[in-house]
Amino acid sequence: MINCLDDLLKVGGQKKKLVVVGCHEEGVIKAIIQADDLGLIDPILIGNRNKTDKIFQDLGKDINDYEIIDETSLEVCAEIGVKSISKGYGDFLMKGIVDTSTLLRAVLNKDWGLRNYSLLSHIMVYEIPSYSKLIYITDGGMNIEPSVEEKAHIIENSSIVVKALGKDKVRVAILAAKEKIHPKMKATIDAVELKKRYENNEFTKGVIVDGPMALDLAISREAANIKNYRSEVAGKADILLVPNIEMGNGIGKSITYFANGKSAGIIMGAKVPIVLASRSDTDTTKLYSIALGKAIVSNIK
Repeated sequence: MINCLDDLLKVGGQKKKLVVVGCHEEGVIKAIIQADDLGLIDPILIGNRNKTDKIFQDLGKDINDYEIIDETSLEVCAEIGVKSISKGYGDFLMKGIVDTSTLLRAVLNKDWGLRNYSLLSHIMVYEIPSYSKLIYITDGGMNIEPSVEEKAHIIENSSIVVKALGKDKVRVAILAAKEKIHPKMKATIDAVELKKRYENNEFTKGVIVDGPMALDLAISREAANIKNYRSEVAGKADILLVPNIEMGNGIGKSITYFANGKSAGIIMGAKVPIVLASRSDTDTTKLYSIALGKAIVSNIK
């Protein structure tokens, strides 16, 4: 069971092949070196060799210790990376200095991409000093205002991550501003529909879905007791399913900047996990995100 993000760095087993698209970025290289030293990955670097070599030299490392494919065009880097995964040369993918849109166009290419039956969605895993366990927030990074059907895919994608980190029972709170259905609040209407789908056994075994509920009810048993809100999820939520990207982005940044939370991020829904770290993320966040991808690939159920 993974109880904190540092536990991700201790996941044993065979190294996994990480394909890095647009590798010539210092924070990415630092994280890759650390992950390699920890025995987590065997990286394949795709990007501008001269720029990458300069980064390695500045860090006192030898680029010749790593497999690198020299390519200056980021669009071609993305194509090479995705095709490498498709051909079985890699286990998961990481975004380097390449734009997210460029990488995802390659991932979703109809002829040689990594399309799956699910919607692509972003999951952030947060460790908060004042909270007792990891919290998973989705989707505050990709889908702007998902439909009910898209939210169902997002739930399934995120539950794979939680299960890969050791939980057999995954509690999903469908967030809204209130607990009662309101005709002008789409989040509450969608929540009722998703709960019905759960009651009709339409989600993967072990996934428990409830809502609508406000954030305090999802994470605080005391708040649920005070409001007399009875739910198998309230106060015990693992996954916070947000109604739109603004709520997910706002909660996530609040955890990072107000609560000194640590985090890792991943895209699910393709044939392999995709490590998607922002350029502003710390080297540690990038390392945790790589370790998260490795854990998912190693333990996916």
